[in-house]
Amino acid sequence: MSRPITRINPATLPPTGDLGYSQISIVEPGRMAYISGQVALRPDGAPVPDDLVAQMEIVATNAKAALTAIGATPQDVVIARVYMTDLTPDRLEAVMPSFLATFDGARPCVTGVGVAALAAPDLQIELEMTVRLPD
Repeated sequence: MSRPITRINPATLPPTGDLGYSQISIVEPGRMAYISGQVALRPDGAPVPDDLVAQMEIVATNAKAALTAIGATPQDVVIARVYMTDLTPDRLEAVMPSFLATFDGARPCVTGVGVAALAAPDLQIELEMTVRLPD
């Protein structure tokens, strides 16, 4: 008998059900959660800032909200994948303080990927996470 995947879209994150995907998927066994890429969209629909660092701060807030929604902490993040448009060493260096603060000293595996575009033309950075849920 297979175990179902629990999919949730907490109200503390931008709504995505109508777009056809979930913000969070929880699987058994081992209680893992796969958190969709968090971008600089806000639950209240406020405009996306033009500034990359400001976007990373919103992304970090969304990532922490997703962790809280599933009862996890930054210590539970197994891997984080960061996607950035126009990835350069300078742009990466600019977001690192906010990125690292997201994990409160935890050191998950990290993959950074330069991309031509994200889901909307004003988005510059996205963060997805794989999380081992606490027992």
